[in-house]
Amino acid sequence: MNVRQGPSLLSISIALLSTVPGTVIAQEGTASQRTFSAPTLEVQASADASEEGLSPAFAGGQVAEGGRVGLLGNQDVMETPYNFTNYTELLIEDQQAASVGDVLLNDPAVRVARGFGNFQQVYLVRGLPVFSDDMTYNGLYGLLPRQYLASEFIQRVQVFRGANTFLKGAAPGGSGLGGAVNVVPKRAPNHPLTQVTTGVQSGGQAYAAADVARRSEDGRYGVRVNAARRDGDTAVDGESRELSMTHIGLDYQGEDLRLSADLGYQDHLMDASQPNITIKSGLAIPDAPDASESVGQPWTYSESEDVFGTVRGEYDFSEAITGWLAFGMRQGEEESTFANPTVVDSNGDYTANRFDNSREDTVETGEVGVRTEFTTGSIAHEMTLSGSTYELESKNAFVFGPTILGNIYNPMDAPEPPSAGFSGGDLDNPGLTQKTRLSSVALADQLSLMDDRLNITLGARHQRIESKTYDYNTGDRTTNYEESAITPSLGVVYQLTPSIATYANYIEGLQEGDTAPATANNQPVVNAGETLEPFTTEQSEVGLKFEQGTLGGNASFYYSRKPSAKVDSNNVFRVSDYRRNRGVELNAYGKATNHLTVLGGVSYLDTDVDGNDAIGAPDTQANLNLKYDVPALPDLALDSRLIYTSSQYADSNNQQKVPSWTRLDIGARYLVPMGDDRLLTVRARVENVADHDYWASAGGYPGQGYLTVGAPRTFMLSATVDF
Repeated sequence: MNVRQGPSLLSISIALLSTVPGTVIAQEGTASQRTFSAPTLEVQASADASEEGLSPAFAGGQVAEGGRVGLLGNQDVMETPYNFTNYTELLIEDQQAASVGDVLLNDPAVRVARGFGNFQQVYLVRGLPVFSDDMTYNGLYGLLPRQYLASEFIQRVQVFRGANTFLKGAAPGGSGLGGAVNVVPKRAPNHPLTQVTTGVQSGGQAYAAADVARRSEDGRYGVRVNAARRDGDTAVDGESRELSMTHIGLDYQGEDLRLSADLGYQDHLMDASQPNITIKSGLAIPDAPDASESVGQPWTYSESEDVFGTVRGEYDFSEAITGWLAFGMRQGEEESTFANPTVVDSNGDYTANRFDNSREDTVETGEVGVRTEFTTGSIAHEMTLSGSTYELESKNAFVFGPTILGNIYNPMDAPEPPSAGFSGGDLDNPGLTQKTRLSSVALADQLSLMDDRLNITLGARHQRIESKTYDYNTGDRTTNYEESAITPSLGVVYQLTPSIATYANYIEGLQEGDTAPATANNQPVVNAGETLEPFTTEQSEVGLKFEQGTLGGNASFYYSRKPSAKVDSNNVFRVSDYRRNRGVELNAYGKATNHLTVLGGVSYLDTDVDGNDAIGAPDTQANLNLKYDVPALPDLALDSRLIYTSSQYADSNNQQKVPSWTRLDIGARYLVPMGDDRLLTVRARVENVADHDYWASAGGYPGQGYLTVGAPRTFMLSATVDF
């Protein structure tokens, strides 16, 4: 299906959904009272087919009380020795977030960047990247679209801060050493849901979506269907985007058996989007260009199309033993043409090369596990044994073409150069270039002592990494990497009082080792082409968690050490140093008063790589979200979000300093009862109110310091009708 078939796809989906009988009451109160609260979708069935179900939303509805912690399953925030936050569907809707990246702008430990040379979203957690294709979907790697994920797929976005190989297994793309992102798919709530949304934003980008859900009379069976279409120009002059998506989520809740299944489709097209911009080595970072005008050429684009599905089941063999099984697949296709500038002088002049590529991915992934509960004396145990597997076959082709000239402050259209030059493979029929297989077995024991005031988590994962690469043109195998490692973890959480807990953990991250280059300093490298043993990132963390009534928060300190390889004085490529990260994080969430909801925090990060700061690692990041329910107008809520990011470096020698930036977003939501159990929700939002031009991030791929231009002032308006 081509992306330009999107309108018919959405029309068909809405037509089918409109035939489903039933009504929905998605609000509290009655029309006669004219006092409604925002639709809060509390789901009885679990998104991951677990007995615990979806964790309840905390006071204020913007974050949840708990979420999935890898192989340990659903955990309450206060009862786990790890640091994570779960952003809810209500927050996503109120902020009119279009993607995972938009949701993660709310997290002070996270900033959003781009992939190296492309438009892929990358999430920098504690200064280290999580590639969008290293997100998990209900705990499984590799199932989500690789470049971008629309928010209409999402019930919740879970951010785990810190290394996590023991909990989740090694990320197949080699990222995730500073944190992880898990997406929870939508499930049918306890009440019928029929919802249609339309919207528009700056530039004329139009939006339409439908969301329909039903449960059987006994509540055991549920189905939820989502369809959406975005199309048109954006707030960036010259840029346009199109997106079509559909998703079906099914679940069954039996007495001993629980099942869930998901099937999703997404087609995403970006034309003339704002590109990454690299600043020539030794040149001071220039001012950011006008964010409202694209530096991208009109003939550049990126289109990705993905179909993915997953099934998951959980069965209670007895009151003490539960087993689960999950499997998923994804088929993805991408094609694109880029021309990303490299600025060569202080006037903003640049050179860029046309670069075309095509890619086809096939992913199969699965997980199996069993959990049992027992006691030894006064100690209660919850022991989990889990195994996982992931397989990727990737076909790729590229053409590195002619050079064009331009200026980032005076963008002009350049004639489209021919797609010719240095190449690898056939763009119309890309060949196999990569095979990756990950497999692991993990064992965990969660011990509860002292009337559950003290909880200890012990465990380890044996991870095997197999990777093969093949020549673009001949198909001959060029590398063969097979290594394994064991990553242990120890976590302790102690309830000082019913509302205060202290925790500590040691956990590791794992990735494939770096490959030695052919030359360095104009000399051949002795072990050229050798891939080093897997790199292990070690992390320790201590902190306090607090939840009292309607207000919660946490404070943490962490230290991590990641291997760093380079060519030594003997021209041998080896691990010679470590990247060291030390950080302090403070977070708060919930209702400060009856009418004021808060969400935010501050993250302090100190990095050291060979005596310098790491690329793209600001020492201070802060967020403050405030939502105010106006007492005199109970149907009106106002919100604001302040984002601050301190200066950072775009080069490893710390000569190119990127200035700090601050952004203010504001929004409003108004509820209009329409009678007959219908509710109209109108949302308006302005992002980057001051229309500040800024560099939003540096890097996003290890060793690279390319810059991303922040979004300009953007107006958004939407209307949702619950039937």
